[in-house]
Amino acid sequence: MGTHKRFRFFPVIIICLAFVLLSVALIGQQFYGRYAQEEPLVSLLPGETFSEIQKETDGRAECLVLCNSAEPESVLAEEDVRSLFGQLHVTADFVDLSKQAMPSPGRYEKVVAAIKEYDILGDQAFALMDWVADGGGLMIYIPPQGDNFFRSLGVQMGIQESGWEMYELPGFRCSSDLLLGGQGKDFLIEEPFESALTLSLSGDCTVHLVSSDERELPILWEREHGDGRVVFMNFGITGKAYRGLYAAAYSLLSDAFSWPVINASAFYLDDFPSPVPSGTSTYIERDYGLSVSDFYTNIWWPDLQELAQEYGIRYSGMVIEDYSDNLEGPFSSNMNTQRFQYFGSSLLRLGGEIGLHGYNHIPLCREGFDAGFGEDYVPGTYERLFDYDYWESREDMRASIEELISFTEDLYPGVTPQVYVPPSNILSEEGRQILSEDFPQIRAIASIYFEGDVEYTQEFEVAQDGIVETPRVISGLIIDPFMEISALSELNLHYVNSHFQHPDDVLDVDRGAEAGWEAMRGRLEEYLDWLYTAAPEIRNLTASEMAGAVQRYYYLDVDQMVTQEEIILDLDNFQDEAFLFLRINGRLPEDPETCISGGTLQDMGGGLYLVSAASSHVVIRRGTPETETDNTNH
Repeated sequence: MGTHKRFRFFPVIIICLAFVLLSVALIGQQFYGRYAQEEPLVSLLPGETFSEIQKETDGRAECLVLCNSAEPESVLAEEDVRSLFGQLHVTADFVDLSKQAMPSPGRYEKVVAAIKEYDILGDQAFALMDWVADGGGLMIYIPPQGDNFFRSLGVQMGIQESGWEMYELPGFRCSSDLLLGGQGKDFLIEEPFESALTLSLSGDCTVHLVSSDERELPILWEREHGDGRVVFMNFGITGKAYRGLYAAAYSLLSDAFSWPVINASAFYLDDFPSPVPSGTSTYIERDYGLSVSDFYTNIWWPDLQELAQEYGIRYSGMVIEDYSDNLEGPFSSNMNTQRFQYFGSSLLRLGGEIGLHGYNHIPLCREGFDAGFGEDYVPGTYERLFDYDYWESREDMRASIEELISFTEDLYPGVTPQVYVPPSNILSEEGRQILSEDFPQIRAIASIYFEGDVEYTQEFEVAQDGIVETPRVISGLIIDPFMEISALSELNLHYVNSHFQHPDDVLDVDRGAEAGWEAMRGRLEEYLDWLYTAAPEIRNLTASEMAGAVQRYYYLDVDQMVTQEEIILDLDNFQDEAFLFLRINGRLPEDPETCISGGTLQDMGGGLYLVSAASSHVVIRRGTPETETDNTNH
């Protein structure tokens, strides 16, 4: 009887065991996740795919740039123009008026005046304005000296009155829809100085930017002068963070102007996955009563996943294997991989990507690499700016990267890391050479856009060794005024967003930890709302996809022809796709969906269009005279 009863419950036991096993499997599926390596949205192409760039096919430059090496402001402006034109792919002749006479502007479509004192031009200044009246485009790149000579010219540029003193700009405000993401928001300047000319304008000027105070001093305007146009930048602050403003100003000079863009939004998570700090944090303990480890698992990462799903973000996590100070090979593998598997697998399931940060968090630098970075450098001596220990040998640096790659590929089968982010954004020339020569799978380096003390600073470009340079522009969770301007600028220059953060941002007072995670997340959400409202269809890419997009942008060259009826774009080095910004200041297309052949056209507002090229020959049919741009609604 007892045996019969035992067998009687046997099916129930089997069902329960099956249920337990299924539950364990489901928990494992949720914890570690399963992912399949998907085809990238934008692939990295072999370097030999692209031909040598030929920017000047007929030896004729598009623009004449007037400079004066005797003026410090003009020297800085010339550097700025050269950098900007390199990004816009504009050909130009630069003339130093302190050493050369101004050539006839008749050979050029546009002239950029990057000088302070216009009396150096003499009578040629009036000849220049006559050239504008005949159909030329003149851009005043920096505010001139408000002297009597310039005042006689200023009337033709729309200046009714001008003062003798310069004005300190607290920031700027968009008074038109010229800039993507600009309307309805003030952009503050963190370290303002007296940079703008005090003035008032005539009523026939179209003002695009004004100061962000009650005065609303005109900063950027355009004015028709005869058959030509003057664009005046009364800003006086130059540098990488403002290039997008100057690009927008330059794009106003002619009936139509196009330039290649990247069309990419990327978010990097440095030190992720990585060993999780043990213990507690003052602010996490205060707000959540959790350990750092539990906070990352239960609060921080779920919140970032939620933001990814809401905005379509595809994070790129940059692995740190160990936080040890070991600088001598051979390097042992980190055996505590459970959290690496959990965080990395869930990131990959989100459509993200795993990249390389370091075996440990010590930059690939040997002693002496930072010599000369200090302002008071004396040959043979230097003040140390490097806050890490140095690697002893090239072999040890190489061995650390070999271990990191092996560790990462063992953890995430089928994943081949292609992007390297330098620890603390520091990378020596020797360390970079190791990456290029010994690790061909590393196709891109993502460091930073703006110069620091010893950081590895980049442009969006492809280096001579074929590595793609993909700088990160902004960082952290507290987006300060400088980063807001930088983000606005890059959206309007390269059509790009590139942001990075660290898990331990929430532990660092200097990065906003005292405000608490809720405030930090809220500030990031404000930025995301701004970004995806301004550019709702920008492509969300991973780190290697960003590199593929930069390849296509960097090598693309545009030959543009504009008539009353058509805008014709012929693209050199076109591969499978290309993106361009096109500013149209004359007749606008009547229907962006049907007016284009060889691609698609998206109206971005303010006369700006995004061209998505599907072939190397793109034609945009313009509208009738009734579609002429109304400058009052720019």
